[in-house]
Amino acid sequence: MVRHNRRAFLQLTGTTLGAATLGVSTATATTSDSRFFINLRDVDRSEVPDDIEIIHDLSQADVLVARGDQERVNGTTVADRVINRGDDRIGAVRSREGPTTSGKGSSHNHDGSASNSEYQWDKRVQNVSNDLTDKPGNGKTIHDVTTGAGTRIAVVDTGVYDGHPDLADVVNDELSENVSEDEYDWRPNGAGSHGTHVAGIIAATNSNDGPDGGVLGTAPNTEIVSYRMFSGEEGKQGDGYAGWVKAAEAGCDAINYSVGFPAPYVYVDQYPFLTEELRIAEQVAEYVRSQGTVIVNSAGNDSLDMSPENTLSIPTEAEGVFGVAATGPIGVGWGNKHSDNEEKWLTGNRLEEPTTQPAFYTNYGGAVDVSAAGGNADLEAFNNEVPGSENDLVYSTIYETDESGNTVPGYGWKAGTSMAAPQIAGAVALVRSLRPKASVEEVESLIQETASSAPGGETYHGAGHLNLKRLVKRAGK
Repeated sequence: MVRHNRRAFLQLTGTTLGAATLGVSTATATTSDSRFFINLRDVDRSEVPDDIEIIHDLSQADVLVARGDQERVNGTTVADRVINRGDDRIGAVRSREGPTTSGKGSSHNHDGSASNSEYQWDKRVQNVSNDLTDKPGNGKTIHDVTTGAGTRIAVVDTGVYDGHPDLADVVNDELSENVSEDEYDWRPNGAGSHGTHVAGIIAATNSNDGPDGGVLGTAPNTEIVSYRMFSGEEGKQGDGYAGWVKAAEAGCDAINYSVGFPAPYVYVDQYPFLTEELRIAEQVAEYVRSQGTVIVNSAGNDSLDMSPENTLSIPTEAEGVFGVAATGPIGVGWGNKHSDNEEKWLTGNRLEEPTTQPAFYTNYGGAVDVSAAGGNADLEAFNNEVPGSENDLVYSTIYETDESGNTVPGYGWKAGTSMAAPQIAGAVALVRSLRPKASVEEVESLIQETASSAPGGETYHGAGHLNLKRLVKRAGK
């Protein structure tokens, strides 16, 4: 949430959400090798014991990420949070693999083989490019105005697979960095294709020369910087914040952070560590914004109302973080249902639910600034593998492992607010390409002021649903 009045009252149940069990024993117990945050606004740096290891020095934001005996530090500290990418509520809610870059799919709106870009309803409905339509030359598109050239977007996530032909010329391998504590580089290391899928939504170049082509991102001429915070399926919030700071200092226009956790039903007076975690997030966000970088964050996949006083979602509710909820259609190209006219089914006349419908899983409420396409699903149809039911998810770049153990590029469907956030990160690239000197506040305001009304209103969409046509028109003036 860009502007947030900190809550004074929360309530705790001790349930497990986002792979983090909230409770005194879990959140406060420390050992000699525990990781924790030190808030330098409350702790004098000179008084930090010498045997406390500093993992990330984020003193620009008055924060240190440390390891050691937390109880030996006099002043405000809070345990670093472990986030497990294997939990659906942190990553994609639903996913399904598609073809490899040389494989073929089946068409949903004409006879013959489908192009990969045909599955990109999220880009087609926004009229991103003539490359995504069966009717080339059908009016001016977003990419006729800008493709995001001259901009840079950070993906703080599981790493980005740059061996994919649609991402090979996109990732800056000199700036990209591993911010976890393992010994490997910034590419994926055991946590799957989440970051690669996100990067494709932002910046895929449709460069696959296979028979079915590739996919196209919102801003294919932006540059991606990968900051890998996950080692295997486990990541730590402190590593994520280190990625934020590095991204800001590398001149990134936006950070895509499809990571977070909700804490419903929490009494702050009993569990003050949660407000301290929020405070750390806000301090880092304050510094990042001062460097001109927008922080785009997925709102979460718990169907959770973030408005009540007894709910907290971090970092979405931190002041200075731009929270994104997810929408998606039901019925895109199921069987031959919509085979007669692309324009009709895509605009909703033939859909059971429109592309702006709040997704069944999305968090909502006061911390949502805008909504964007994250994918949806008819769960009965999807779980029963009804042909075409996966098309309601978002289609983008992934990688797979073949029978010989080799990594091969491919495509796949995922749904989650994790997929909605990069739609906005790509939009930031478009704005900054047209207005390079626009402040963080100006960029966020442009996205919100040009957003469209959508089903569910402000509760589910904040200022509204992303509208790229209005956005680039306004930004280009």
